[in-house]
Amino acid sequence: MLVQRLEYVGSSWRVDRRIVDRSPDIVFLFGRRAEMLDGDIYRALRDIYPYSDIVGCSSSGNILGDRVTDAKIVASAIYFDKGSVRVSIRDFSKWDNQLQLGKDLILALPKGRLKHIFIMADGLKINGSKLIEGANMALPKGISITGGLAGDDENFIESVVMVNGVAKSNRVIAIGFYGDTIEVKSGCFSGWSEFGILRKITKSKGNIVYEIDGKPALELYRRYLGGYAKELPKSALNFPISIKERRDDSRNLIRSVLGIDEEKKALIFAGDVPTNYYARLMKASVDGLIDGAMEASRQIGELNSRVSLGLVVSCVGRKLVLNQLVDEELESIKQVLGNSVNLVGFYSYGELAPFRGSNMCELHNQTMTITVICEKL
Repeated sequence: MLVQRLEYVGSSWRVDRRIVDRSPDIVFLFGRRAEMLDGDIYRALRDIYPYSDIVGCSSSGNILGDRVTDAKIVASAIYFDKGSVRVSIRDFSKWDNQLQLGKDLILALPKGRLKHIFIMADGLKINGSKLIEGANMALPKGISITGGLAGDDENFIESVVMVNGVAKSNRVIAIGFYGDTIEVKSGCFSGWSEFGILRKITKSKGNIVYEIDGKPALELYRRYLGGYAKELPKSALNFPISIKERRDDSRNLIRSVLGIDEEKKALIFAGDVPTNYYARLMKASVDGLIDGAMEASRQIGELNSRVSLGLVVSCVGRKLVLNQLVDEELESIKQVLGNSVNLVGFYSYGELAPFRGSNMCELHNQTMTITVICEKL
C-alpha cells in the first residue's frame, strides 16, 4: 500500500512524490466549498489521475499530516497492493425518506469481500441520524461504517460532496473497501464535559427541538449562552448538548446546533434529538479536547510499521475552541499512531463512527474520529 499526498497551491497541484507505474485505487479530496465547485481544479487533478475514482467533500478545515494546512484543497491518492474500492452514490431531495436513502446507499455496494464502508454526506441537507440508521439496517454482519458530514467553514450556507466530477449538494456517497488483505480500525472520543442541570426534551420532531422542560428551546438556549447568543448559530458550536435516553445511561451522544427557527423558537440539530430524552449542556477546554484526540487514537490499538491511511474527521466546533492550538490535536494523534500512518481528513458538521466495542455506527458531533486502513503483509 502506498499513499501520495497533494496540496493545491497557487494555481496548481503540488505532489509530495511521484508514482508513475500505475493508477491509484482512489483519491480522497477535501477543500473549501468554492474550490470543490471549481471545475478547473478538478480537471487538473483528473489530468494527474485519469483512471481513478476521485471522491471528497467540502470542509471546515483541511487536515494533511499533523496540521491544518493553509492550502484551500488537499488530496490523498491511495494505491493498494491487492485491495480495491467501489463507490455508491445517491442524490436526494428534501422530500426523500432519508432512512431509506441510507439503506439504498449500502445495498448498492457489492457484499463479497467487503471490509469497511466510509460515508460522506451533505452536512446541511441530511439528517445524519436517519441516514446512519438506514445504513445500519442494511449493513452486513461484521462490517463497520465511519465517515462524516461535509462542512462549509463557519458559514452554514452550503456543503457539497464530490464523486468523479464537480461537487454538488444533496448528495451522499459510500466508499466500500474490499479484499482479504484490507484491515480497518477506528476510534472516536470527544473530550467535552457536561455542566448545568439535567433537562428533559419535552417537544421535538426528528432533529428539531421545540421545547425543553416545557419551555421554548431557543429562548432557554439563548439564556444559557448570554452574550454568545448574538452570534448564533456559529456560537452554538461552543456549546453542544449531551443527550441520553435514560437518566442513568452511562453512554451519551453529542448534538450540535446547526440552525435556529426564530418563528417557532426552535433549535435545529445535526441529528435526531428524541422527545423524552434527557439533555445537558457541554463545554470544552483545550486540554480536554487534545486528551480526547489522544484517547480516540489509543482506541485504534497497536499498529506495526506498515504504511497506513488515517482518515481523520473532527468537528468544526473543536477547531473553533482550539483556535491557534488546533494543530496540537493532530500532533497528539501522530504521537500515538506513529509516522507510518498518513493522516488526511477534514473538519466536519458531523462525524460517523461506532462507539468502542460496537459495530453499530452512530452520528456524533464535537467528536474526533479516526479510521486507519492498511493492508496485511
